[in-house]
Amino acid sequence: LKQFRGVATRYDKLKQNYENSVALACIFIWLPL
Repeated sequence: LKQFRGVATRYDKLKQNYENSVALACIFIWLPL
């Protein structure tokens, strides 16, 4: 169970990092306009 929790939190962090990078990409795309 502890091992599964570690995997779940790692996946959650990965998801958040992915969303943050997508947001950053959108900002850089819209910035020149």
